[in-house]
Amino acid sequence: MPAEQNKAALRRIYEEVFNKGNLAVVDEVVTAEWIYRGAGGMELKGPAGFKEFVKTYRAAFPDLHLTAEDMVAEGEKVAHRITFRGTNTGEFMGMPPTGKQITAGVATISHFAGGREAETWQFADTASMYEQLGVARPMGQPKK
Repeated sequence: MPAEQNKAALRRIYEEVFNKGNLAVVDEVVTAEWIYRGAGGMELKGPAGFKEFVKTYRAAFPDLHLTAEDMVAEGEKVAHRITFRGTNTGEFMGMPPTGKQITAGVATISHFAGGREAETWQFADTASMYEQLGVARPMGQPKK
């Protein structure tokens, strides 16, 4: 049952990689050709890109915690919604730490190949995140 295996792989990514910072797991759960497509045209590639993404967020939010709220799987794709929580005590996207706690929603569609995540399309509530941090939005980010 690939759909259930793919959902289990995502739960492992949330718990072991993002929440605990165990980057060794990345090599087991993403393909060598993995690609991330995010807000503003952001693209990351391969396990090294995945690890750098995690390091960036964990450095800015050391108490980072992702919670899976919903997961729907069909075939090799999983749509999932998570809640991102953390306290900004490190530099984030070139901005100094604010010390503020944030909670933000993230929706993602993941494509799997052979039981590993191969492609990620992510949509995050960045406007709410910047608002909670009390910082100006980068150019091009509309105000609520």
